Amino acid sequence: MKILHTSDWHLGKKLDNFSRHPEQIEVLNEICEIADNKQIDLILIAGDIFDAYNPPVESIELFYKTIKRLCKNGQRPVIAIAGNHDSPDRIEAPDALALEDAIILAGNPDCLVRKFKNQAGIELLNSEAGFIELKLPAFGYPIRIILNPYANQFRLKKFLGLDNSEEELRQVLENHWKNLANKYLDKNGVNVFCGHLFFIEENGQIPEEPEDEKPIYLGTAQSIFSRNLPKELQYAALGHLHRKQTISKSPCPLIYCGSPIVYSFSEAGQKKMISIVDINPAQKATIEDVELTKGKELVRKKFDNIDLAVEWLSENQEKLVELTIVSEEYLSAEDRKKLNNSHENIISIIPELKSLQNQPIENKAIDLSKSMNALFIEYFKSKQQQEPNQELLDILNEIVSQEDEEIGN
Repeated sequence: MKILHTSDWHLGKKLDNFSRHPEQIEVLNEICEIADNKQIDLILIAGDIFDAYNPPVESIELFYKTIKRLCKNGQRPVIAIAGNHDSPDRIEAPDALALEDAIILAGNPDCLVRKFKNQAGIELLNSEAGFIELKLPAFGYPIRIILNPYANQFRLKKFLGLDNSEEELRQVLENHWKNLANKYLDKNGVNVFCGHLFFIEENGQIPEEPEDEKPIYLGTAQSIFSRNLPKELQYAALGHLHRKQTISKSPCPLIYCGSPIVYSFSEAGQKKMISIVDINPAQKATIEDVELTKGKELVRKKFDNIDLAVEWLSENQEKLVELTIVSEEYLSAEDRKKLNNSHENIISIIPELKSLQNQPIENKAIDLSKSMNALFIEYFKSKQQQEPNQELLDILNEIVSQEDEEIGN
């Protein structure tokens, strides 16, 4: 049985004000093509489908169109769970219609999927809170999946009877999963886990979360140990971390497949993947990483010469750029205009003043009897270690004049 594991689509996400929707269309199309070309039997989407509780309509439509295409009109099961960015109710909303196409949408950790058998012969044999057992017509054995959508403290208290202890959280989850394993997971079927949690190896290195990602705190605990998973599992499909990585190989491969495109400059240079997992009952999983090629490259560049920066920008039009300009004085409006006109995908321009390097900042009392101009000049000097240029002072004077006029009126 071949399983495609993907996660962290973050549909609706922007990079500052730059929309990533066109890139998301391209990469989800690429994932659909890989699923067909590799003759995938089942799809797992491990959370953070959307970037916000209330995503744009175009993102919701893209999700529905993609899972409809992935399911091949009900011939291939698609299982998607909610992540910490998702609204669990939104994820589960189309459940009644989705089951006809063997699409299973789990928003809450105690999700209970009703039994079904669709026209293609895909059948849900067993269902319990956080668990499903599916029979695919092409195989003489079932697949069992422990589902653990993201759960915040409130949901855990409500659904799992959690108190506030970090150890109790891990123990409650371990006991819950162990009970399901004892009841359903034997060597006569494929046994996998799909969760949106922060897993680590106990006493091991803690994986780095993306700089713009919401940290996961479950109850009072941030992380779950790999040893908390049942030994009967053959693969753990995880979501939350954006870089492809294997957290542990025990009790089975615990894998974050990562996001499908680069979402922040901290991820610049990362190769984006999906995982294809080949599993037979009672055997170790064989895992193939397939690199995704869509999505713009994110690049951080630094220049101390405007003309050299413009030349590089002109030659790299398709990249999304965070640009740092090192100079003796603050960037003028003319320089900013010159840079922005040379490249339409500059996300931010960061001025770095040479006079600031390795200079201590002094703290001193503020004299509020001074004029607005004098206070501004002192503040600017305390931050930038130089006086503001005339262009900035003219802007300040214009703002102050407008406020004076409004007060006078």
